[in-house]
Amino acid sequence: MKKGIVKVLIKRLVSSLVVLFLLITFIFILVRISPGDPVQKFISPDLNPQLAEKVRESFNLNESITDQYISFLSNAVTGNFGISYNYRIPVLSVIFEFLPFTLIFTSISFILQLVISFILALISVRKINALPDRMISKITLVLYATPAFVVGVFLIYFFSETLGLFPSSGLKSFDAEEYSILGKILDYSYHLALPIMTLSLIEIAIFYKYLRDNIEEVYNKHFVLNLRANGFEEREILIKHVIPNAVNPLIAIAGIELGILFGGTLIVEVIFGLPGMGRLTINAILSRDYPLIIGCTFIAGILIILTNFLADILKVRIDKRLLAGVLN
Repeated sequence: MKKGIVKVLIKRLVSSLVVLFLLITFIFILVRISPGDPVQKFISPDLNPQLAEKVRESFNLNESITDQYISFLSNAVTGNFGISYNYRIPVLSVIFEFLPFTLIFTSISFILQLVISFILALISVRKINALPDRMISKITLVLYATPAFVVGVFLIYFFSETLGLFPSSGLKSFDAEEYSILGKILDYSYHLALPIMTLSLIEIAIFYKYLRDNIEEVYNKHFVLNLRANGFEEREILIKHVIPNAVNPLIAIAGIELGILFGGTLIVEVIFGLPGMGRLTINAILSRDYPLIIGCTFIAGILIILTNFLADILKVRIDKRLLAGVLN
């Protein structure tokens, strides 16, 4: 059994490396065939063309695409993605300045998404097609169909502009450095309330739909009827039998969604002016910072693969029957 698990892990590692290779190769080619020249940002058209050539040489853009690609791959193997054109420091140094915020921000939002969607699903399945079930289902359907930027703009207009309850942008107050530790935490929470609401509402709708439908499907299976016939209490049936069988499909979706969130919450971070990976990636694309674009894509790919891998492990831990299928 252990040899089989090791074999599966090796296969997963190899396939993950192949996916990362294809991902960064695709991004490398895409950003270089797209129109525009990053050099033009740093020089004036009125200056000597030789200056543009020197700037291009400093960015290693004077070489052929093939030579640039070979050089990039050889450096990427050692974790060296080059120097950011805009920040003039190593790409990973730039990313590690922005990544911690995104990890913390999305982790808090992700936990809230799961908890709230789980509570809503349990409320709905108590009485299928009753008034609470219909209302929650319709509200979540509307949220699911609403783009994130529309939700964000609406929350800013209603809670910030109209009611004045929360700030519309930024991570902290101007005088936050003078606050106590508890004051800083409260200040951060105050500024992140609307971004977390924006990020969470749509995902809650997704998780709720999967969980509610899965629980209803499990309740309709024959083994649940047998448990009831044998005198098991509804609470015991729900906790020990229904939920473990209903959460596995949700775990797979949650692993993908968490990886995407970790990779960068583009829209939310841009709308609310937050210093995360999403905003960093957008700025890198707009300024044609090739090394930073590839570095952000690579880190996002790593996070997506890692969260999916952890989700698979959790699924097997919950349902040991899946291990036999994985090993075959």
